[in-house]
This record gives sequence, structure tokens and C-alpha cells, in this order.
Amino acid sequence: MTKLSEFVPYFLMTCCIILALCAIAALIRAIKGPRYTDRLVAGNMIGTMVIATMCILSVYLGQSFLVDVAIVYALLSALAVIVLSRLIIVRRYEQIDKEGGQPVLDDWRQEQ
Repeated sequence: MTKLSEFVPYFLMTCCIILALCAIAALIRAIKGPRYTDRLVAGNMIGTMVIATMCILSVYLGQSFLVDVAIVYALLSALAVIVLSRLIIVRRYEQIDKEGGQPVLDDWRQEQ
């Protein structure tokens, strides 16, 4: 074995550990908030890091089916972000209608 092939498993595991630590940091941001958008972006980041970890583990373990699982997870993650974004927008406009106010963008345009 060459020195490069001895180094690769350690490098892959180090990448997985770094991604896990970053996912924990994003989870903390998702819990703290303070806004829905912060939580949504943090959730999307966690999904992206899980997908990257699955791909790295696929190479490390030599199991190609993990890439297929990562692709399906990526599609579900993207769909979840779209649905949650739409839900947040609809709830915000319902809240504005109940208060009888104007949307934030309209207020900004009126100030100019």
C-alpha cells in the first residue's frame, strides 16, 4: 500500500467528524432561533451535511447504495424546505391580515 492509501481512511473519518460538529452547531442555531428563517436555514444546513456525510461514508465503507440513499434524502430535504417556506409565508400573511396591517415590503416602499 502506498502512503496515500493509508491516509485516506483517516481523512474521511476526520471529514465526518467535522461535519458532525458543524451539524451540532446548526442544530443549536435551529433551536435558538430567533426567527423562522434562521431555523429554516439551519435545518437545510443540517440536511446538506447529512447528505455529505452519507457520501463520505459510502466511499469509506465501499457501499454504493449509500449514495442512492443520499440522493433520495436530498430530494426529500429540498421538498421539505420548499413546503416549510410556503407555510411560513402563508402564516405571515394571515397574521398581517388579522392585524389589519400592510406587508413589510409595502411599508418599506411607502417610506421611500
